[in-house]
Amino acid sequence: MLEELSVETIETMFEAMPVDVTFVDEKDIIRYYSKGATAIFKRSPKNIGMKVQDCHSPKSRPMVDKVISDLKAGRRNVIESWINQNERKIHIRYFAVRDKACRYLGVLEVVQDITDIQKITGERRTLD
Repeated sequence: MLEELSVETIETMFEAMPVDVTFVDEKDIIRYYSKGATAIFKRSPKNIGMKVQDCHSPKSRPMVDKVISDLKAGRRNVIESWINQNERKIHIRYFAVRDKACRYLGVLEVVQDITDIQKITGERRTLD
């Protein structure tokens, strides 16, 4: 049986992960972002309740619109991109969030610095 988690516990879990997480609802409104100390893309409390398009430069808005359009329409369920930023490789993933009836609820953006992950070679078992 699944026990309920408090909002505080869920927020703390997100803050412990080495990723930035942002949730944009079905109306393109930013509803949540994780507040981890290692945030790659800085967010502000004023972003909550804003249209996601309004948080981007005019140059990047067509890309934002395309990502959301493809996820909403079901043309894709995951979209990935990566960029170089200050000599770091940043991996960005967008996941369509759907309920059990496949109704679109929004998009979850997950951003991670993968620079050090790309350097991994060989194998290391837990507790090695």
